[in-house]
Amino acid sequence: MSANKQTIASAKYQEKVGIISKSYKLKKEIVEQFAAACEKAEVSQAAQLTKMMKDFIEQQNKK
Repeated sequence: MSANKQTIASAKYQEKVGIISKSYKLKKEIVEQFAAACEKAEVSQAAQLTKMMKDFIEQQNKK
């Protein structure tokens, strides 16, 4: 079975812009609360994680 054209296009785009998949083990309760908070704030979880990571990197670079 071959991947459909959209899947192939998405994979090519993600590789081009440097998007990777990461896996972390976190407590279920925290993950569920985070998902709910993101939904309430109308932001994607990926966007919020990216923002928090950038903020943390910036803080650490100031030290």
